[in-house]
Amino acid sequence: LTKTANILNIPTIVTEQYPQGLGATLLQVKETLSPETFTCEKTSFSAMLTPEFAQRIQELKAQGKKQVILCGIETHICVLQTAADLIKEGFEIYVVKDACASRNKSEYKTGLSLLKQYGAKVTCVEITLFELLKTAKHPKFKEIQALIK
Repeated sequence: LTKTANILNIPTIVTEQYPQGLGATLLQVKETLSPETFTCEKTSFSAMLTPEFAQRIQELKAQGKKQVILCGIETHICVLQTAADLIKEGFEIYVVKDACASRNKSEYKTGLSLLKQYGAKVTCVEITLFELLKTAKHPKFKEIQALIK
């Protein structure tokens, strides 16, 4: 997802839940982020309660961005609460389930179920990539297709 975002110049925001205690973003993920990636620390479960995140989201909304692709952990806590708040703000939310996790499988499934009830679209990486491309004639098609082969 992050590599595709880079290729297609899709704005990316990374939040880290209390990195001093829980750890920072995995190095394998950090290495794929573009220099333009907006990163912020948070202690609230919904990223929308973090002023820096909310401000960046409002800036993107002002630029006409109305869709948000979400992934992360914990699905049933941070992803769920962030999605719910973004939906309240009028965003169309896509939660990429194979890029999400929870410590407990039952909580993960419940989180996905609630996300659907709240109005989020639950999808997967490959569907997301091809929905972003729309057609095999997209100039970046081969580059993105190579990411999943």
